Amino acid sequence: MDVILVTGQCLSNQRVLLLQLRNSLTFDSSISTKLVQWNQTTDCCRWNGVNCDYAGQVIGLDLSSESISGGIDNSSSLFSLRSLHRLNLASNNFDFAQLPPEFGKLTSLTYLNLSESGFAGKIPSEFSQMTRLMTLDLSTSFYSLELENPNLKMLIQDLTELRELYLDGVNISAQGYEWCHSISSSLPHLQVLSMSNCYLSGPFDSSLLKLRSLSVVRLDGNPLFSSIPEFFTNFSNLTVLSLSSCDLLGAFPKKIFQVPTLHTLDLSNNRLLEGSLPEFPENGSFQNLVLSYTKFFGRLPLSIGSLGLLSMIEIRSCNFSGPIPYSLASLTHLVSLDFSSNNFNGSIPSFSLSKNLTEINLYNNCLTGGIPFSNWEHLENLVFLDLSYNFLSGNIPAPLFFLPLLKVMYLSNNRFSGRISEFAIKISNLLGLEVIDLSSNSLEGQVPKFLFQIQALASLSLSSNNFEGMIELQIFENLKNLVDLDLSYNNLLVSARDSNSAFSLLPQFTTLRLASCKLQELPDLKNQSRLMTLDLSDNQLHGEIPNWIWELGNGQLRFVNLSHNLFSNLQEPYVFHRHDYIDLHSNVLHGEIPIPPRSAAYIDYSSNNFSSSIPADIGNHLPSAFFLSISNNKLTGIIPGSICNASRLEVLDLSNNFLHGTVPSCLIEKNSTLKVLNLTGNNITESKGTPFQQKFQPGQNARVSAINI
Repeated sequence: MDVILVTGQCLSNQRVLLLQLRNSLTFDSSISTKLVQWNQTTDCCRWNGVNCDYAGQVIGLDLSSESISGGIDNSSSLFSLRSLHRLNLASNNFDFAQLPPEFGKLTSLTYLNLSESGFAGKIPSEFSQMTRLMTLDLSTSFYSLELENPNLKMLIQDLTELRELYLDGVNISAQGYEWCHSISSSLPHLQVLSMSNCYLSGPFDSSLLKLRSLSVVRLDGNPLFSSIPEFFTNFSNLTVLSLSSCDLLGAFPKKIFQVPTLHTLDLSNNRLLEGSLPEFPENGSFQNLVLSYTKFFGRLPLSIGSLGLLSMIEIRSCNFSGPIPYSLASLTHLVSLDFSSNNFNGSIPSFSLSKNLTEINLYNNCLTGGIPFSNWEHLENLVFLDLSYNFLSGNIPAPLFFLPLLKVMYLSNNRFSGRISEFAIKISNLLGLEVIDLSSNSLEGQVPKFLFQIQALASLSLSSNNFEGMIELQIFENLKNLVDLDLSYNNLLVSARDSNSAFSLLPQFTTLRLASCKLQELPDLKNQSRLMTLDLSDNQLHGEIPNWIWELGNGQLRFVNLSHNLFSNLQEPYVFHRHDYIDLHSNVLHGEIPIPPRSAAYIDYSSNNFSSSIPADIGNHLPSAFFLSISNNKLTGIIPGSICNASRLEVLDLSNNFLHGTVPSCLIEKNSTLKVLNLTGNNITESKGTPFQQKFQPGQNARVSAINI
């Protein structure tokens, strides 16, 4: 609310009405900063949230964010404050109570803000009686209000003084011609039109051109299914145009980019909207440019560097290409830059003058060269850095890890090489980094010791590099925030030799990946109560698979990969829980096939020594499975008919066993979900004894892309 100086002394009847209002409202006194201080001993015109005119009449009431709950009674004293010009009840929780029609009695109101206040139901027709309103805000993120009777036209037809209309989240459900004409014919002075997520449809109607003062247009989240007309360029005061997630079609008019007053344009999440960027005018007003998830294409013009006020540019997942203009380095107000998932090539700009940058996201492009850290040392506000999935090379400069506010660093899937040098710095300076991903590069040498001293570290991935040396698992026991660790596929030797008590001090992981780490002993992970992903594949582990493995994460372990080891059997008794992914292939497991849990989507038991028959009811245990392989074992017997109950199965591989009998007909029916069926290396026959492959004609099942029988 605007500040109104208090010069009059509170009138007694006004004090009585305010106290009655206070006593009728339910609010949390520990949160309240206004109502909790109202009392009879002080002038009510000096109460927090209250403004009076010279005569002592209450003309302003701000009870926003007062933790008010419950409803407002129709007889509330609020509706007797007839001199109110401004009323703000935003950000409370009226528990989805109906909007009282008595608001219509406050005919002196010029400002009414009920946004995010928790009201529900139909907006009363009496709201149209507040004909002096200049600002009306009924926006809600709960989608709990609707305009039906009155409809939009009936609500606003007498509110001719409105300058700002906020109905975000209100169910209006109107066609383009209807809502455009209702607004343009009733609100000649409108400056702000904010109706996001209102179930409005298109197309835009040219009647909107009557709104000569229109400055802000927010229509995000409406299913407009429309092109954007060029007449938006005629709004000479246009500053904000936000049309994200509107199912926009066709080509976006380039001239709109050149509206001199426009500072915010958001067209994101319109996947059928096409366009390219024009040359920008000198000293353009743009501050925020968001085009992510559209079909915009082409090169970024060099003139983008002339947008001296540009603060945010997000063009994620478009079709831009060519080099990133070096002129971006001159943008001193730049805070957030997201060019991810495009086709940019060439080198990374220096951003030499962009000292306010907090985010640089260049993920998934075709960038080459190195990290220009000599120009980045001044990026002291940088919080998020993603350069992953490019073709960047050279060394990773160690000082990059010590930018003071950096929390997230993704450098994976590049061509970085060499060693990361140890860096002389006080441990107290290692405060900020929470995520480090250096995976899938060609880094070598010892893992820098400073990585094990970053107390805030929550995720560390060093997989698929050439790091070497030995790492004791206990080195991570001081990183209490670490939940995601991946050391897989290096030349590391990870040692798990220590007492059980030492492993009990390890952080509580949700993901632990130690594939190909030369592990010879299974780490004692019995205390890992949050673990959801465990990968110990391609090691030298042997003996039984302990039954406590399946209990990890308090039964919430989802992903288990113990493949490419020397495990001989599963310790009895064991109980599978809600595992989604179980990979035990390439061990020396023998005996009966473990019955997978019903939750499992991926099961691989291949290349072991299982010698049982396939359980008759196995298909009943596979309602979620899309992949099942028990190939290269010593299975006997037939393929049970229950396999037909595995209705989502896409890959079935039972090859190289000692199976006989016939193939259940469901596996080759046209409505089968199977895409790969491999039964080679068995003795599968038709019912008359003829080998099945002599009778089967490839291509019978159009959905199966590979059949080997």
